[in-house]
Amino acid sequence: MDAIEDLADDDEAFREDHQDIQARAQGQHGCVVVPYPDLRAGQKITNCRAANMEYGAHLANAEENLYHPFASKMDWEVARWAKLRGVSSTALSDLLAIEGVSEHLSLSFKNANELNAIVDHELPTGRPKFKREQIVVAGEAFDIYYRDVIECVKSLYGDPDFAKYLAFAPQRHYSDEDETIRLFHDMHTGKWWWDTQKKLDQHSPGGTIIPIIISSDKTQVTLFRNKSVYPVYLTIGNIPKEIRRKPSRGAHILLAYLPCTRLEHIANKVSRRRTLANLYHACLSRILAPLKSIGLEGLRMASGDGALRRCHLLFASFIGDYPEQLLATGIKFGECPKCNVDIGETGSNTAPFHLRNLSKVLDALATLDEGNLSFVRACSEAGIKPIVHPFWEDLPFANIFRAITPDVLHQLYQGLIKHLLGWLSAACGAAEIDARCRRLPPNHHIHLFSKGITGLSRISGTEHAQICRFLLGIVIGIRLPNNLNGGRLLRAVQGLLDFLYLAQYPCHSSETLQLLDDALNLFHENKDIFIDLGIRSNFNLPKLHATRHYSAMIMMMGTTDNYNTEYTERLHIDFAKDAYRATNHKDEFVQMTCWLERKEKIMRHAKYINWRRAGVKETEPYHSRPPDMTFRRLQSVAKHPSAKAISIEKLVEDYGATYFREALARYITQISHANDPIPLRSQTLDALAQDVHFPFRTLPVFDKIKWLSVDARGHGDATATLDCVHARPQQSSGSGLRPRRSDTALVSVGGNPDVVSGGIEGVRVGQVRVVFSLPSKILPLLFPPTVKVPDHLAYIEWFAPFPSAPDRHHGLYKISRALHGGEKIASVVPLGDIVRSVHLIPNFGAVVPREWTSDTVLDNCDTFWLNSYIDRYTFCIFK
Repeated sequence: MDAIEDLADDDEAFREDHQDIQARAQGQHGCVVVPYPDLRAGQKITNCRAANMEYGAHLANAEENLYHPFASKMDWEVARWAKLRGVSSTALSDLLAIEGVSEHLSLSFKNANELNAIVDHELPTGRPKFKREQIVVAGEAFDIYYRDVIECVKSLYGDPDFAKYLAFAPQRHYSDEDETIRLFHDMHTGKWWWDTQKKLDQHSPGGTIIPIIISSDKTQVTLFRNKSVYPVYLTIGNIPKEIRRKPSRGAHILLAYLPCTRLEHIANKVSRRRTLANLYHACLSRILAPLKSIGLEGLRMASGDGALRRCHLLFASFIGDYPEQLLATGIKFGECPKCNVDIGETGSNTAPFHLRNLSKVLDALATLDEGNLSFVRACSEAGIKPIVHPFWEDLPFANIFRAITPDVLHQLYQGLIKHLLGWLSAACGAAEIDARCRRLPPNHHIHLFSKGITGLSRISGTEHAQICRFLLGIVIGIRLPNNLNGGRLLRAVQGLLDFLYLAQYPCHSSETLQLLDDALNLFHENKDIFIDLGIRSNFNLPKLHATRHYSAMIMMMGTTDNYNTEYTERLHIDFAKDAYRATNHKDEFVQMTCWLERKEKIMRHAKYINWRRAGVKETEPYHSRPPDMTFRRLQSVAKHPSAKAISIEKLVEDYGATYFREALARYITQISHANDPIPLRSQTLDALAQDVHFPFRTLPVFDKIKWLSVDARGHGDATATLDCVHARPQQSSGSGLRPRRSDTALVSVGGNPDVVSGGIEGVRVGQVRVVFSLPSKILPLLFPPTVKVPDHLAYIEWFAPFPSAPDRHHGLYKISRALHGGEKIASVVPLGDIVRSVHLIPNFGAVVPREWTSDTVLDNCDTFWLNSYIDRYTFCIFK
């Protein structure tokens, strides 16, 4: 018995330590900022005219007409709609050709051509124009469309919308006064910027580093004709990652369209691949050539507020999937593009490795003039392909092997999670896994796959992310072949999922990075279960090996949301697919670049108009700090009820609120006696509640509670729905019935709604059956005048308190219904006590009962596992 108690105490201590680690990583204990020791780094030299003032100076009639060169607000709004909402030129011309339309709107243009002329000739240039050049490789010329990289950086760095947020010098952030626990989030908090600033200071002190982030990815723009484009994107690390990752903020710029040839006329596959690699590097070398001198010498550049600094544009990181990483580095397929690990050891978590030796590689590349045979041999010995002048060869302070960043989308979601789904399907049986998927209860964060998940084809990264939210829970208790113990399988799945979630933290500490490594170790310690099941013979997967670099790269470049390919793939819609659809598919690149330039001009003019409308006003100074992982949010209920008058009988029958009368009477009694000097005992409370009579027959009822985002970091982010709890009855919908839905939620019982700091002891799970309000006219009949009654209340059916520790095999908490004498325990609580939704996964056992359904499983099942993977907030609380 003592041993069991000791284990429970150890689990409790571990959980408390884990909560402290989470709190420190979230900045709850404060953030100590250590600036770069040489205060000249990032300092401004002087001031010049701010970006919006400079833009307005190029408009001839801007003082008299806010919308110039457009005649009026209507003129401008129609032009903006036409250029930003995907309307084709023909459709716009046809619309304006309708008799009276142009005249009634008082437009200064009568067709698309006239509008284009205004945009092309009268609006100032926002971002640089594209150039078309030919690159000759292996005796063949290829067209490349690109922009001046210096001007591209100037347009991002000088954007007035980013001016107050830019980082100009490296910093070290710590969560404690002793500076022992370091924090990593934005790029300027990583080691790369600090170390590179020291190297730059030896050459040219007092400079401002502009970290150049390049990404390339070929994408298909048609469904059937197999037409592809090869865009290259650019952004800078001075812009906070929360802004960079939102395409709507325009923090990425299309730098170039690379040639999309397959060189099918070259019969030899080796020669073809080599020529393609040389073409890729020849194009990027041409595009990035200006960085060779500017990186060392620097260039005076103005940020959007007019502050001039000496800026050094330095290539910092490359974002791409595995094929793009190999192409950029020149490494052979199957090998790691960052380190020299043996190809047969990529499945090991202990095999030694070192970052590839850049000096050795550069020496091999320098043998090009000694003849082809010597060059090929030298490159082979250095571990790279024989590439003629790779684009990173002469870039100052650049190390391509260090610049390769983790890729959460392709390495984890589309890589390891995709493999894991196949392994679990083979181990557990596709039919049983799909049966469990179909019987999960609904939740705001859970996508219900009504046909299961094993038969899905071409699963997207988003779908893999949705599957990860319930994957561990559905394999608990499932029967394995040969009656093998499922503990190792559960721990392997838990390790991989924990790594996935920890890898995506927006802020890491040196402590959470240890948790990241521990999660990876947990997977490796248990992965042999798939070998014992005959599913795998080895784990030599480059994407699995890549996970060993995550901790080091987070410390080097900041957290993974600085360089996730998911964000750049989203750019394909704006810069490739939409641009291609706007053409007539003949000589499309000329039209695509023209379409994009016009769109960017309109967007820049919109920024200027918004600035003029807002007027000159003082803005609060912005201070970079760790992302707020406490997930501040605003609870919201509809202004008007979903149903104005629902009888108590209906609440009992249709909503399932069996004990509504008793719970409400008990709440009224409790609140009325809240200020009593001696708290009421439970028996006295029940006796007094029996004397409560309701002066109403019906109540207004609300079908859902929402939690909305808060712009905590002041980036001007739009409000979005982050969470939702539904409490609705069965309703007729179209040709059938929409079933009753009563979601489960986390409810505060200790008065502290911040679960991360307060711990799970202060919360319990409840099923929300009804959300309602008491009409104001009846409140004096129920409560003393000194009592403040909440605007909204909820009827909750409780689950038992959390056990002292989660299950040892998979880390999930087991809970069941709270019962008294075989009856459910219910309460009425203020709506503000409901913290957020939670998802319960039924304890399915070895084989799921086929009579269970998604709509009834919360009532059919007795015990559940609390799903800690529905989002990062829940993961922080319960892990």
